[in-house]
Amino acid sequence: MARQNISSGAPWEPIVGYSRAVRVGNIISVSGTTATGPDGNIVGIGDVYIQTLQTIKNIEAALLKAGATLNDVVRTRLYVVDIADWEKIGRAHGEIFAAIRPATSMLQVSKLISPDMLIEIEADAVLS
Repeated sequence: MARQNISSGAPWEPIVGYSRAVRVGNIISVSGTTATGPDGNIVGIGDVYIQTLQTIKNIEAALLKAGATLNDVVRTRLYVVDIADWEKIGRAHGEIFAAIRPATSMLQVSKLISPDMLIEIEADAVLS
């Protein structure tokens, strides 16, 4: 099966040695994604709900480049800096995934790369 590496265009992808997403056959894995806007700045500083929505929007963009949609997502992993925000995060995740219902995990981490980042999400998708 052919491998397709999908880039977001972020300058650190070649430095760190990763792709935003990788598709092999009908499986797509999306790397940890944050609420970075098109200008490279964090969207929704201080607002985990907005950051969650932006992060999922960024995941969707990667999936589209790989020939998939959010409907193909079978798993999400949410890494959050404050688990007490689970209801805000869950509400945003649920607004997008309520009908799709992927398997999911939410874990608290001590910090992300930038102190302005409140959440990072990974996603896996399978094309039928």
